[in-house]
Amino acid sequence: MQRQYPLNKVRNIGIIAHIDAGKTTVSERILFYSGKIHKIGEVHDGAAVMDWMEQEQERGITITSAATSTSWAGHTIQLIDTPGHVDFTAEVERSLRVLDGAVALYCAVGGVQPQSEQVWRQSEKYAVPKLIFINKMDRVGADFFGVVAEIQENLLANAVPVVIPIGKEDTFNGVIDLIAMKAVYYSEKDRGITFTEEEIPAEYMEDAKKWRANLVEKSAELDDQLLEKFLEGAEISNAEIIASIRKGTMARRIVPTYCGSGFKNKGVQRMLDGVVNFLPSPLDLPPVIHAKNETMVRKPDDNDPFSGLAFKIATDKHMGKLIFVRIYSGTLKQGTVVLNSSRGKEQRIGRLIRMHANRQEQITEAYAGDIVAVAGLTETRTGDTLCTTEGKPMVLEAIAFPTPVMSISVKPANRGESDKMGVALRALADEDPTFLVSYDQETGETILSGMGELHLEVLVERMKREFSVIGEVGRPEVAYRETGTASVQGSYKHIKQTGGRGQYAHVVLSLVPEGPGKGFSFVNEVKGGNIPTNFIPSVEKGVIHAMERGPYAGYPVVDMTVTLLDGSYHDVDSSDFAFQEAGRACFKELFLQSNPQLLEPVMGVEATCPEEYMGPVTGSVCSRRGRIDSMETKGGDKVVRGFVPLNDMFGYANSVRSLTQGRGSFTMQFERYEAVPLGIADEIIKKRREANKIR
Repeated sequence: MQRQYPLNKVRNIGIIAHIDAGKTTVSERILFYSGKIHKIGEVHDGAAVMDWMEQEQERGITITSAATSTSWAGHTIQLIDTPGHVDFTAEVERSLRVLDGAVALYCAVGGVQPQSEQVWRQSEKYAVPKLIFINKMDRVGADFFGVVAEIQENLLANAVPVVIPIGKEDTFNGVIDLIAMKAVYYSEKDRGITFTEEEIPAEYMEDAKKWRANLVEKSAELDDQLLEKFLEGAEISNAEIIASIRKGTMARRIVPTYCGSGFKNKGVQRMLDGVVNFLPSPLDLPPVIHAKNETMVRKPDDNDPFSGLAFKIATDKHMGKLIFVRIYSGTLKQGTVVLNSSRGKEQRIGRLIRMHANRQEQITEAYAGDIVAVAGLTETRTGDTLCTTEGKPMVLEAIAFPTPVMSISVKPANRGESDKMGVALRALADEDPTFLVSYDQETGETILSGMGELHLEVLVERMKREFSVIGEVGRPEVAYRETGTASVQGSYKHIKQTGGRGQYAHVVLSLVPEGPGKGFSFVNEVKGGNIPTNFIPSVEKGVIHAMERGPYAGYPVVDMTVTLLDGSYHDVDSSDFAFQEAGRACFKELFLQSNPQLLEPVMGVEATCPEEYMGPVTGSVCSRRGRIDSMETKGGDKVVRGFVPLNDMFGYANSVRSLTQGRGSFTMQFERYEAVPLGIADEIIKKRREANKIR
């Protein structure tokens, strides 16, 4: 079997946006116009191909990223449709890690919304080239040029229109292609499959010339030779414009911008032309580099040694665990043995599968640039590197995921459900790196931690539907943290004599608080062998154990540097266990002297409502310990932005609906951890101790 398509004609892209911007609707049109599907499925009917999960169809939102492949203009497009809800941000994170380009979708009415800012930042972190599609031009309040200006201002992106709309709202009829300088109209009889190119109407000619001049100028700025021609007043050809925009897009210096209406079947084909013309192929990007050795690279070449990244795990009822892999170099064949270099384990490739949402096509080989699913890799986790077993192992940079901010407790309904629940939770935790499962020894409860109410609600539903597990679910709890605010230093001796061999360990530690988000670090400064090197990790292990359930309130300790300064040992009585106990006890004593404080997750909240309800909505934010950051008008509605502690946001969706008679909505996303006011912290700690019987 040989590669069916040249690598320079491959586009690995994702659709990224705020919730309800129309990602799945646009994805359906891409598949329809490219001939992959022959009937458009609508999100509101629960019939969209890419939203295949029951929960997605019921809620009308995307929950899990879905992969498929299609073709356009002689190019293969491997497409991932990502969620827009902040609770499922991990799906966006891992997709962007392996994509070569992205289409950033914006609502022509809503503009730059909170989650669209978040996914833009995520794409910038991974240096993903993008083009923009401003959707819903048929909606009341649509403003293409206003959204372009907002993108330029808020995201500092060089958004350059390649098309401009013909009309807006109910008069939106098509687009003007600024490169071809033609008006493009889409037939409503066949849902936009056929379109015509006509002369630009006289009333739009002035705007078309203005924005064509802008496009030419922006293209010339990206190329010295073109700039020289531009300044001399010479004509710049369409081919030169396209080549310059492609070069600038791949360097992330320009973002080609399109518009249309996915639902009304207008503008999507021109955007697809932009995907193949401007977004990179795997050959246009630098080779991948070893995470710790920059001299070790792998090129996007079928003949290079195999390397790939496992970026997603899904549970299939027939095949078990499926591992989604982006192949960066070499060839992957069914039945071969590969090395999981992240874990040092060899595993055999069972089946190779090309995915179309939840439908599968079995293949025997996959090549550099491919995105495929693999069965049989039972020991592989999200972010692991797979490579050839020959030569030095390749290790790619792993994927960093956000920390869960909310927890619930679950108990099996009866003893018979306990084993089933364990299997279900292990499978779901394998799939989702932002879903953590722990066990509370004191209450006997299983604690599930995730990114928000909806995230945990969906996971509990999946546990019931897919694994037939019945459990009792507790009230959601906020994932508080604790940290110190003062530097402290002290020592602790762990001494026990039991008649035989005793226990002895002596440590001297210092605790220094770090800035928010800095995390934990352990530093060894022991000199002269006062503590043998084999016991140093034992001290660190004891400290980490103490930090998992902080001494102040029983929550994890964060953002601290712990330094092992000195200590002593006994030739006979010192042991791994003794130094673990000394590290744990010393940390607990010192932490309580460091003026500890409780931290809580604070959410960025954006509430949208008609003007007459603005007063009650702003009042509701303030009444929940919120701070108003800004208020503005967008698309005829008022938008209130602020910051509110997560603990005070439970039930806010019902509150907003009640205050606005069902005409308001809100979104929120995690912003940062902040200190809890002392009086409220005392109340939280008191309740936690009562609930968990902490003395």
